[in-house]
Amino acid sequence: MTKLQLKQEFYNQLSLGKTALKQKSYSEAFYHFENAHILGQKHVCRHTISHLWMLLYGVKTKNVKEIIGQILRTIASIFFTLVWIPDGNTGGANVSAIKPMPIRNELQKYFD
Repeated sequence: MTKLQLKQEFYNQLSLGKTALKQKSYSEAFYHFENAHILGQKHVCRHTISHLWMLLYGVKTKNVKEIIGQILRTIASIFFTLVWIPDGNTGGANVSAIKPMPIRNELQKYFD
């Protein structure tokens, strides 16, 4: 896969997440935002965008842990993306921000 295809899939996952969020399909929305995070985490702008959408998810679901976690992760994404990121990390406040994770099967082709 090319960098362009990875970028296109990032925005596709973001769009799917936004649609699900509007429909109040919160777990589906978060799953797509996690996918967007995995795909975008090596690019400062896309990485930050994925955290901002997770922050909005936290606000919509009134999840204080997610809100606080995403505020911190959004700031960190701006400063640390170019230095170090944990590959495969899904980006939510429900996982350690520094823990590498296996790439999800459906996304693996973008990293081969």
